[in-house]
Amino acid sequence: MVSIFVGPVYFLVQYYIWSAVYSGESYINGMSLSQMLSYFCATMLINYLTMDFADWNLQMLIRTGKFITFSLRPLNHMFFALSQKAGHRVLGLLFEFLPCFMIFFFIFHIDVLPANLLYAILSIAMAFMMNFFIHYSIGMVAFWMVQSSSIRNFFNLCEGIFSGSLIPLVFFPKSLQMASFFLPFQYTAFLPAMVYTGSYTLADISLPIPQVLLLQLIAVIIAGVVCRVLYAVSLKHFTGVGA
Repeated sequence: MVSIFVGPVYFLVQYYIWSAVYSGESYINGMSLSQMLSYFCATMLINYLTMDFADWNLQMLIRTGKFITFSLRPLNHMFFALSQKAGHRVLGLLFEFLPCFMIFFFIFHIDVLPANLLYAILSIAMAFMMNFFIHYSIGMVAFWMVQSSSIRNFFNLCEGIFSGSLIPLVFFPKSLQMASFFLPFQYTAFLPAMVYTGSYTLADISLPIPQVLLLQLIAVIIAGVVCRVLYAVSLKHFTGVGA
C-alpha cells in the first residue's frame, strides 16, 4: 500500500528533473519529454507486476536451515517460490498497479495506456519470469556462501543501472547499449517498457515489436535453463540435519 504514495512521489521527482533537462529541447536521444514521462510511468507500473524477492527468501531459508523442510516435500521449491511470487504480484496488480495507473492517467494526465495490449501483456509476463529466474539464481549462491546479501546488493546495484529503471538505456554510451543485448537486465525493465510504449530502439538499432518479443523470449529461455541447471547442482551440494 505504501507504493501508492511512493510511486507518484517518485514520478514527481522525475517530472521536475526531466522538465529541467528538456528545457529548450524538443528531443533528447530520440525521446520527447512526453515519451520520457510515459517511459518512467511504464517502468514503475511494470515493476509493480514483476518485482521479485526470491533471492532474499531463498538465502533466508538456507541460512536458517528451513530449506531442509522443502527438500523433504514432493513439491519443487523453485515451483513453490514461483507460485508464491505469482500470488504476491496479483496483490500488486490490485493494490499497486491499478491505483497508480489511475493516478498517472487521471491526475497527472500521462498517456499510460499500452500501445498494444497483447504485446504489453506478453512482454510483462516474460519480464516476470526473467526477474524470477535471475533473482532465484542469485539466491542459490547461499548454497555455497550461506550469506549472499553482499552479492545480492551488488546485483541490485547493477540491475538498477543497466535495467533502465533509473535512466533509459539510450542515454548510455553506445558500447554499453550494445552490451545490454547480452546482459539480462534490460529484459526486466527497459525492453518491456519500450514494448509498452510501442517502439524499441537501442544502440541505433530499431526493431519491430514482434522481433523484440522474440529476443526477450530467447533471453528468458536461456535464463530459465541456467536457473534450472544451477538448481539441480545446488541441491546436490546442499546438506542438512534435524528436519
